Amino acid sequence: MTLPKVFVARQIFQEALDKLATVSNVEVWEHESPPSKKILLEKVANVDGILSLLTDSIDRELMESAPNLRAISQIAVGYENIDVKEATLRGIPVGYTPDVLNGTTADMTFALMMAASRKLIDGVYAVRDGRWKTWHPLHFLGQDIYGSTLGIIGMGRIGMEMAKRARGFDMNIIYYDVNRRTQDEEETYNMSHMPLDTVLQESDFVSIHVNLTPETYHFISDRELTLMKPTAVLVNAARGPVVDPEALYKALTTEQIMAAALDVTEPEPIPHNHPLVNLNNCIIVPHIASASTTTRLRMSTMAVENLMAGLAGIRMPNCVNPEVYTK
Repeated sequence: MTLPKVFVARQIFQEALDKLATVSNVEVWEHESPPSKKILLEKVANVDGILSLLTDSIDRELMESAPNLRAISQIAVGYENIDVKEATLRGIPVGYTPDVLNGTTADMTFALMMAASRKLIDGVYAVRDGRWKTWHPLHFLGQDIYGSTLGIIGMGRIGMEMAKRARGFDMNIIYYDVNRRTQDEEETYNMSHMPLDTVLQESDFVSIHVNLTPETYHFISDRELTLMKPTAVLVNAARGPVVDPEALYKALTTEQIMAAALDVTEPEPIPHNHPLVNLNNCIIVPHIASASTTTRLRMSTMAVENLMAGLAGIRMPNCVNPEVYTK
């Protein structure tokens, strides 16, 4: 029996690949950088399944170039790089990896928030560069976490994980979301739903956890940043384009806000000579919020299991467009 062909757009955990190889012929793109659009189109021409990343454009052109395509599996929670509507029209299920990285992402977001507020990176480089000559009561002054106000923009699964952690620091939690949480949840975590402007105005820390949609593109820009406290810290571990980078640069250099910490950027990867990179009050890390061994292995395994189900013609365990199974 001829096994289906699969293209995996990046190297993932070998044990997950070995599992996929038991039911398919697997080709893995082993370069560090993602395949170009031209190469991607060539690679998928005869495949039955694709395991993709956010950096891969899985659009109508690609699907037209892959007449045998039966399943798409994304190793990510987001899927804005995939034309899900087009896949659904073609009867192609699209898998993703939800829930698995909520706690890990919240851990990293909290770490970024603390590092920015307490000038951790400044302190590390002061020691490395030999600038630490003495202890001084006015050096490296930051903002306290405990007892402060955390504003969460987007109270989904990761937002809720942030609320859980903030409660342990005795933080006052306020949030904005188009969908309000239940009264029980608000009481349990002592959090209050407020309008966006109020959240921005009253928060010592603003943590962003919204999906990237046309409505949330540059959701945080000049107007929103001017509403924030001059002592406030902005943290973005959602999607880079949710924050306008030019507006953020202006806010940081004019001290409209104290600091920012970014796991995601626009563009991504951000060039090393980008204006934001060299600011002392801006911490940028390379999209590593989910980068724990346990979480990334679970993501790889989930993505493979979705793809295997799709190739077998059975329902994916985690499917973006389950309506394909009702046709």
